[in-house]
Order: sequence, then C-alpha cells, then structure tokens
Amino acid sequence: MAPFFTSKFSRTAFAVSCQNPIVSKITALSMPRHIFSRRLALPALVLFAMAGAIADQPAVTEQALREANSVDPQAWRQLAIDARTAGDLELAASALQKAEALGLPPVNAGFERARQHVARGDSQAAIDELQALADGGFTAIAAITGDPVLKALSGNEAYSALIKNMEKGAYPCAHQQRFRDFDFWLGEWDVHLANGTFAGTNSIKANEKGCVLVEKWASAGGGTGHSINYLDGSSGEWVQVWNDAAGSQIDIRGRLTDKGMRLTGQIHYLGNDTTFPFRALWTPLEDGRVRQFFEQSNDQGVSWTPWFEGFYSRRSIDSSKR
Repeated sequence: MAPFFTSKFSRTAFAVSCQNPIVSKITALSMPRHIFSRRLALPALVLFAMAGAIADQPAVTEQALREANSVDPQAWRQLAIDARTAGDLELAASALQKAEALGLPPVNAGFERARQHVARGDSQAAIDELQALADGGFTAIAAITGDPVLKALSGNEAYSALIKNMEKGAYPCAHQQRFRDFDFWLGEWDVHLANGTFAGTNSIKANEKGCVLVEKWASAGGGTGHSINYLDGSSGEWVQVWNDAAGSQIDIRGRLTDKGMRLTGQIHYLGNDTTFPFRALWTPLEDGRVRQFFEQSNDQGVSWTPWFEGFYSRRSIDSSKR
C-alpha cells in the first residue's frame, strides 16, 4: 500500500500543519505510522483544516520569540503587525512595546502604533501619533497617504489638516513665496527681436514642485538651447545654467531687483575655449510681455556689449502651429 505522503496535496497539508505552532504540537505526538496511509488519510486532512482555521494567527508567536530570547526589534515589530492583522490588538500592543524597548526606530514604531489606533477605531489617537512624527521632522507624506491601513483616515478634517501642514515641510518650493520670484517667465512664448523679427520659441516650465524652472529654446534658424533655473537656498540667489547645441555655456546668478531678474556671471564658448563676463536681465512689461536682455564684456567688465535682446509674447493657438 503506497504511503499517504506520495500525494502532493498531503505533503502540502503536512508542511502547512507543521508550520503552525499549535498544529505542530499535535503532529509531534506519538501517532501510529499508518495515519499517513491512503486508507487513513482523513486525519491528515483534519490537520490541514485545523491549520487553515487558525491561519490568521501570527506566524511567529510571542512565546516562540521569548523562548528564543529574541533581541531583534524587527521580529517583534513583525509580530505586532501580524497580531494586528489577526485582530489580536492586545498582543499587537505588547509586541510593539517590546520592539521599541529593543531599539525599534521611532518612525517604525509611530507608524505601527497609528495603525493599531485605526484598528481600534480611535482616529484621533492615530492622527496624534502621525502629528508626533511630523513634529519630529518626518516629511514623507506619500508613506502616510499610501498606507493601506492609514487610508481609513481619509475624509477626517484633522487628518486633512495634518497632511496639508506636512506638505509645507515636504515641498517647501511649492509653499514659500521666494520661489515665485521668477514665475513671470513661466509659459509658452514666441520671441521677437526689437525690430519685430521672429527669433524663436521658448518654453519655461516649473518642475520638482516648483524647485526648478526648465527652459527649452528653439530658434527660428533651427538652433536649440536648454537651461535650468533655481533658487540656491544657501545663498538666496537665483541661478541659471545654460547649454546650447552650439557649445555656449552660461553660468549666472543673482536676485530679483526693481528692474527685474538680474543675474551675472560668465559665458564659456566650447568651440574656442574662451570665457567672458556675462549678465542678463529679465523684465516683466506692463503689456504682459517679458524683455530679455543679455550682455557680454570683452574687457573684464569695463564695458558691456549687447548679446541678445528678445521680447516674449505668450503663444496663441495659431502661433503654436507655426
């Protein structure tokens, strides 16, 4: 008679049953060898059913961790998670407390404690826990809003207020006025010379939650250029770094003045490996246009020669088809 263990299903049943601490105790008893015969396969199926019935219990029990003298805070944290998932909030709380005593990072502890509060139906306690994380400098909002348990707080006014306030620290460029100084340059533009000749198009977009302005220039003659513009938080100066297909590199910095955005620095020509002082001024005009005026000095700043003067007009639907 073939042994019961030759059946794939019965091998799985036995493996699952032995992984469960309660069922493993049953299988550890002195049982007649014939329990695994095909004729008496029913007892094994009963064990399998028992394993499934208690599958919601933590995979690793508190007793097992204590018997192993576990000092791994992550192991106790996992027990807390498993216990919460299984609905044993008392075990979840004690396991988390043990994990903290063993050095579990405060952020990990705070998140799990907030989840436990949600599981208890105490939304305010969960929000208070998240507020404590925010007060401690935690700014990863997506970790909160994307958490499948904490999502239950959505719609709560206090929770919404918390997330809104956290956004100010998480995305400072989007909330601080000083990052708006160059916003008058944002948009899709047609650019003309002072005599009205069409010079090209320019696209200025805010990226990275307003921390970077990206310029993409296309001249009427087919030339292209690209710049990044940002506020240097350490110096309080605006910076532009420009590169174009012809090998011109501009590195300038400065501040918003009563005449507009004034940046100074240098231009380097890759073609002949020369560098000159350079300055730029962007001025918003009353009619909604923007004047851009670039100058280069060939005598180390004693005198200045116009390099480019362009007038920006916001692109219309018709001009975008040019």
